[in-house]
Amino acid sequence: MSKILSMALAAGGLMMLAACQAAAPDGKGETAALVSRGQTLFGDYCTSCHGKGGRGDGVAAASLKRPPADLTRIAARRGGTFPLDRVMSVIDGYTRRNDHGTIMPEMGAVIADSPPVMVDTGDGLMTPVPENLLALGAYLKSIQQRP
Repeated sequence: MSKILSMALAAGGLMMLAACQAAAPDGKGETAALVSRGQTLFGDYCTSCHGKGGRGDGVAAASLKRPPADLTRIAARRGGTFPLDRVMSVIDGYTRRNDHGTIMPEMGAVIADSPPVMVDTGDGLMTPVPENLLALGAYLKSIQQRP
């Protein structure tokens, strides 16, 4: 392998690593682009129930047996800590409960339609996470009200 090709591959690997680290919503490397992508996804898929501001006051909320939660107070309900891994688990359906009379729409296709990024979701281990799922989590983190 030529020296130029080796250098190009190494540079490409470093750029991919930097992109993954930049995507991680750790409060330091969180990017505005990731939050913006999450806001767009939220607007497209979540506002009918959760409302434009995420407060559970969407146009469909009144027809549900139990109104959706105020998503701006997730961290406040947990002592000021935003549980990214838990939030992503609820969005992707892993820990979703059917407690408001209907089933939250399956987000699998939306989530799967994005490349994975490596993220420390709070347990100290790097985990591959679909970028759209991470973007939704980053957006929800960005709209948290102060406790």
